Amino acid sequence: MTTIIDGTAGVTFPAGSNPQAAPSKVLQVVYVANNTQTSTTSTTPVSAGFSASITPLFATSKILLLLNFAVGSTLNNSYTSVQLWRGGSSIFNFAPVACYLNSGSSVTQLNMTVSETYLDSPATTSSISYTPYYSTSTGGLAYLAINNNFCTITLMEIAA
Repeated sequence: MTTIIDGTAGVTFPAGSNPQAAPSKVLQVVYVANNTQTSTTSTTPVSAGFSASITPLFATSKILLLLNFAVGSTLNNSYTSVQLWRGGSSIFNFAPVACYLNSGSSVTQLNMTVSETYLDSPATTSSISYTPYYSTSTGGLAYLAINNNFCTITLMEIAA
């Protein structure tokens, strides 16, 4: 491959050989960690209060999201639902998690960590924010970052 460096035009690569945009290459990585515990009794999704943002270099890029959330639930036969929102819309629903099933009379707390991977195709070069939202199934307490354990979002821009 021949690379041409021209003081007026910058670096020129032969057609189809731009190494920065070669398919399947990771172009950038954003990592956000949050360990501020929040809770809700809402049965409709509420924001977790943190997000991760990325500005894709190319409109054709994919964004690979690696998600890890510490969740909890405290009400008998209740579960916590987690969603991922891009902008003002839900784009991914986790399966219901942190389901607390108790056949006895005492209700304590169920804590767990859930991990998911999601590949997004935002088709933009504008900044994108990904925000977790969560809710409870029954009006019991649903927790995110339970016991101040970390919730993490890793965003990777993948050239397509």
